Amino acid sequence: MPDPHTALDGLLDLLDLERIERDIFRGQSRSALVPRVFGGQVAAQALVAAGRTVPEDRHAHSLHAYFLRPGDPGAPIVYNVDRIRDGRSFTTRRVVAVQHGQPIFHLSASFQTYEEGLDHQADMPPAPDPESLPTPEEMLPRHLPREVADRLIEARAAVDLRYADVPPWGSVGQPREPRSQVWFRTNGKLADDPLLHVVLATYVSDMTLLDSILLAHGRGGWAVGDVVGASLDHAMWFHRPFRADEWLLYDQESPTASGGRGLGQARIYTQDGRLAISVIQEGVVRVPR
Repeated sequence: MPDPHTALDGLLDLLDLERIERDIFRGQSRSALVPRVFGGQVAAQALVAAGRTVPEDRHAHSLHAYFLRPGDPGAPIVYNVDRIRDGRSFTTRRVVAVQHGQPIFHLSASFQTYEEGLDHQADMPPAPDPESLPTPEEMLPRHLPREVADRLIEARAAVDLRYADVPPWGSVGQPREPRSQVWFRTNGKLADDPLLHVVLATYVSDMTLLDSILLAHGRGGWAVGDVVGASLDHAMWFHRPFRADEWLLYDQESPTASGGRGLGQARIYTQDGRLAISVIQEGVVRVPR
């Protein structure tokens, strides 16, 4: 099994982009569980590129993105940043990720200086203590062939991600309520840079958000080959400060699926109950013929 701390160092290196010009960055790619670049990687790298053109006192409060083409894991990705607006309180950036001369991903992100304001939130739902849940190394081999489980463990080794209930590929053929919960945190401490914690949460947010769609239909997903899927678009709102190296509850649900697409929506809470992030994603979800 991969060493978790080594895996986290590798992920941080992956997200540390090379600056080519003032607003042009280059990121590396690596193989994912499917023959394309993991969507969370591209979104996280694009947010890094945007954040490096923004004053340090302005923090990301939202992003909206479209996945345009599958990324090639064997080639670097170039990120072009447009400085759309620099206002007194808000800064807006647009990022286009390019491979082989074609755009593969488009991101718009907004950053804001800190200010006081009205404050309320939805209550955190009940959830088991993350420390009481099985680790990935304990849980995945129970439900997947050893080779598939090992690949999934390796791909997610930088993150301690624990399912509160049986995941989709552990209950194939048993439709149930389209809701799922996972706890996650990085496998090691992170620096105090707020952008880094937002970037790591963005990376993880693409791992399980569409699971609730599968649950509604008793499908297991890529791991068992009973659906074909890919992210189409992704939106996040960052409400309150959080640390990605401390437990975060990812409470996910799917309100609808139709037309070969499914919608996932979620809230991410800190362990002490603060609503930190809202997430919405639509993806392609097709049953193979």
